[in-house]
Amino acid sequence: MTRRPYGLLCPISRACEFLEPRWTIQILTELWNGSTRFNDIRKGVGNISSALLSRRLKEMEALGLVERVEDEASGTIAYFRTEKSIKLEPAMNALAEWAQCNIEAEIALADVDVSTLMWFVRRKIDLAELPRRRAVIRFHFRGDPPPKCPLYWFVVEPGADLPELCSLDPRRDVDLYVETGVVSLGAILEGRSSIEREKDKGDLFLSGDPDLARSIDRWLRTSVYAALEGIVPLS
Repeated sequence: MTRRPYGLLCPISRACEFLEPRWTIQILTELWNGSTRFNDIRKGVGNISSALLSRRLKEMEALGLVERVEDEASGTIAYFRTEKSIKLEPAMNALAEWAQCNIEAEIALADVDVSTLMWFVRRKIDLAELPRRRAVIRFHFRGDPPPKCPLYWFVVEPGADLPELCSLDPRRDVDLYVETGVVSLGAILEGRSSIEREKDKGDLFLSGDPDLARSIDRWLRTSVYAALEGIVPLS
């Protein structure tokens, strides 16, 4: 259905019309995070169907926000930000900083999808801070009601660029067990709480390899917005 235009002589309103279609900003954010392939974008964005993502990417390409590049040799397709999209980054950063400091943590962290959160964590694991051997880290999410898929494994292999994320048991010996909740882990990553505070509250429990447990604050990096002054903390 075609939306009725605002009818205002206002550049902010015109920008909102340009970026308003659902998922547009989220797709741009995932491109800023480094994803270029369709499936990686879909996993990073979360609750979006493949059909809707395909349609939205075509619309964004027509608007000049996304460039679609096909490798004729391999047949693979990649999506990249255009100069028009890159110029949006300061505005998006300003929105993120405003949200961190003005939206209550309980609201900001509500309804986070577990699988999307784990895809985010995958990028936040600093492999340089992990042992030079295979390491398996299992996350178990508690909740009421419990998540549909409460268990995830990260398998880190020496020399890998990123850990492998598994939602099915990889049948490897687990080095570190992490029990937590979506809100608790999200609060840590976004700088609205800390590892020690969540452990003291009983909302984060670590067991297994003591070195991995002690160094979690080094190998699990937080969001780029976690160090802002004035962040509204999780109560």
